[in-house]
Amino acid sequence: MYHSKITVKLRPSILDPQGKAVEHAIHSLGAAAVHDLRIGKLVEFDIDAATQQEAERITEEACKKLLANPVMEDYAFTVEKRK
Repeated sequence: MYHSKITVKLRPSILDPQGKAVEHAIHSLGAAAVHDLRIGKLVEFDIDAATQQEAERITEEACKKLLANPVMEDYAFTVEKRK
Protein backbone atom coordinates (compact mmCIF):
# COMPACT_ATOMS: atom_id res chain seq x y z
CA MET A 1 0.00 0.00 0.00
CA TYR A 2 1.29 3.44 -0.95
CA HIS A 3 0.18 7.00 -0.20
CA SER A 4 0.28 9.75 -2.85
CA LYS A 5 0.33 13.48 -2.13
CA ILE A 6 -0.18 15.74 -5.13
CA THR A 7 0.13 19.53 -5.18
CA VAL A 8 -1.50 21.32 -8.11
CA LYS A 9 -0.85 25.03 -8.71
CA LEU A 10 -1.64 27.49 -11.46
CA ARG A 11 1.37 28.26 -13.61
CA PRO A 12 3.07 31.54 -12.67
CA SER A 13 1.96 33.15 -15.95
CA ILE A 14 -1.74 32.45 -15.21
CA LEU A 15 -3.75 35.06 -13.28
CA ASP A 16 -4.99 33.71 -9.93
CA PRO A 17 -8.13 35.71 -9.02
CA GLN A 18 -8.81 33.60 -5.92
CA GLY A 19 -5.26 34.22 -4.71
CA LYS A 20 -5.62 37.96 -5.33
CA ALA A 21 -8.90 38.06 -3.36
CA VAL A 22 -7.31 36.27 -0.41
CA GLU A 23 -4.27 38.55 -0.59
CA HIS A 24 -6.53 41.63 -0.42
CA ALA A 25 -8.38 40.13 2.54
CA ILE A 26 -5.10 39.46 4.36
CA HIS A 27 -4.04 43.06 3.69
CA SER A 28 -7.32 44.29 5.18
CA LEU A 29 -6.43 42.35 8.34
CA GLY A 30 -3.24 44.40 8.63
CA ALA A 31 -0.75 41.98 7.07
CA ALA A 32 0.54 44.31 4.35
CA ALA A 33 3.81 42.38 4.13
CA VAL A 34 2.08 39.48 2.31
CA HIS A 35 2.66 39.54 -1.47
CA ASP A 36 2.06 37.33 -4.52
CA LEU A 37 -0.35 34.99 -2.76
CA ARG A 38 -1.46 32.06 -4.90
CA ILE A 39 -4.00 29.33 -4.20
CA GLY A 40 -3.40 25.69 -5.07
CA LYS A 41 -4.87 22.34 -4.17
CA LEU A 42 -3.61 19.29 -2.34
CA VAL A 43 -4.91 15.84 -3.29
CA GLU A 44 -4.07 12.72 -1.27
CA PHE A 45 -5.00 9.11 -1.83
CA ASP A 46 -3.88 5.56 -1.08
CA ILE A 47 -2.92 3.15 -3.82
CA ASP A 48 -2.95 -0.61 -3.54
CA ALA A 49 0.05 -1.30 -5.79
CA ALA A 50 2.68 -4.00 -5.81
CA THR A 51 5.66 -1.64 -6.27
CA GLN A 52 6.65 1.99 -5.78
CA GLN A 53 7.06 2.35 -9.55
CA GLU A 54 3.51 1.16 -10.18
CA ALA A 55 2.15 3.56 -7.54
CA GLU A 56 4.08 6.44 -9.14
CA ARG A 57 2.80 5.49 -12.61
CA ILE A 58 -0.80 5.46 -11.36
CA THR A 59 -0.30 8.81 -9.63
CA GLU A 60 1.26 10.37 -12.74
CA GLU A 61 -1.59 9.10 -14.91
CA ALA A 62 -4.21 10.50 -12.51
CA CYS A 63 -2.47 13.87 -12.58
CA LYS A 64 -2.20 14.02 -16.36
CA LYS A 65 -5.72 12.78 -17.11
CA LEU A 66 -7.80 14.23 -14.29
CA LEU A 67 -6.24 16.18 -11.44
CA ALA A 68 -4.33 18.90 -13.33
CA ASN A 69 -5.05 20.93 -16.44
CA PRO A 70 -1.69 20.77 -18.28
CA VAL A 71 -2.40 24.03 -20.13
CA MET A 72 -2.81 26.09 -16.94
CA GLU A 73 -1.45 24.08 -14.02
CA ASP A 74 1.74 22.46 -12.81
CA TYR A 75 1.82 19.55 -10.39
CA ALA A 76 4.28 17.73 -8.19
CA PHE A 77 3.78 14.57 -6.17
CA THR A 78 5.33 12.23 -3.67
CA VAL A 79 4.55 8.56 -3.20
CA GLU A 80 5.44 6.89 0.07
CA LYS A 81 5.02 3.36 1.30
CA ARG A 82 2.31 3.12 3.98
CA LYS A 83 3.56 1.86 7.31
